[in-house]
Amino acid sequence: MSTFLDTFSRLSAAEEIFDFLGVPYDAHVVRVNRLHILKRMHDYLRRESSEGLDDAALRDVYRAALTRAHADFSTSNAVTEKVFKVFRDQAGQGFVGLDDIEVLPARG
Repeated sequence: MSTFLDTFSRLSAAEEIFDFLGVPYDAHVVRVNRLHILKRMHDYLRRESSEGLDDAALRDVYRAALTRAHADFSTSNAVTEKVFKVFRDQAGQGFVGLDDIEVLPARG
């Protein structure tokens, strides 16, 4: 494993990843959409061929993917972007009819 990937794999917080890659970010956007941004970054990286790249080139690919993912959520939101399956299913809309709600006896 490259030094870059070894170091990257040890990062845990979204802010650590932004700082490590040197990508400026809006703290509010990251706070509200951190999982969506990281999943979108992952999706972008899956489309890229990074085989055989040295650490500097890998860093550039990762930086570009994170920058693009952050930009997606700077101008949009999780429901519109539909990164996760729950937002893609039924266009993010769920419906439970009143007849489907079970009334439980009161505990006492």
